[in-house]
Amino acid sequence: MNSHFLGRQAVTLIALGTTCGIAWAAGFRGYMVELAGPASTFDWWGTFGALIFPGAVAGGLLGWAEALRRTGGRQYWRWLALAPLAFAIAPMLLPGAVPALLTQGLGGGAIAVALMAVGGGYAVSRRGPLWSRLACGITSAALLAALALAGPGIAGPALALTEPRGAWVAVLAASFVTVLALASSIPHRAVAPAADSLVPLQSTGLAGPGVRPRLGKDTS
Repeated sequence: MNSHFLGRQAVTLIALGTTCGIAWAAGFRGYMVELAGPASTFDWWGTFGALIFPGAVAGGLLGWAEALRRTGGRQYWRWLALAPLAFAIAPMLLPGAVPALLTQGLGGGAIAVALMAVGGGYAVSRRGPLWSRLACGITSAALLAALALAGPGIAGPALALTEPRGAWVAVLAASFVTVLALASSIPHRAVAPAADSLVPLQSTGLAGPGVRPRLGKDTS
């Protein structure tokens, strides 16, 4: 086993996942600006600590999950499917966030996005009982529809679906959450056989033809 190769592959996938997570969070901030309008503000903790950083964490964990999946999985590795919960936890660390959630519902959107990602990822994974995947899929789809249709109720008629800007905001929200759900399905997917996981990398010269990683445990 070439442990150096395995380490390099994992680092590459984690770095790629972290980059994608940062890009996702930064882009989703644009959707939040559209909803808040002129009242939207930026600050270091609220923007970077409660959104960009969780995006990096979630993306990095999902990248790590892909690295583990390609090398046979490990014990408990499927718990990485909960990575999107970083988006729900981080905002709750803001001063006064928990009382605001309980009394005014502020912060509920972040929790909904995380739940949509986790539930949607499980629903599309084709792993687990059909009834549970259907339940998660229907719930996530209902929340996603509510998110996409929330524009007019929050920002007024300017974001109505009959307006180009409102339709764009709805598409933006739906596509972002869908992408996050697809990424969140990685820990649920079947592990790749050792030989198959190296085929794309051998073609790029990153792995020699004799390199075979050791299979780990594929347990939940």
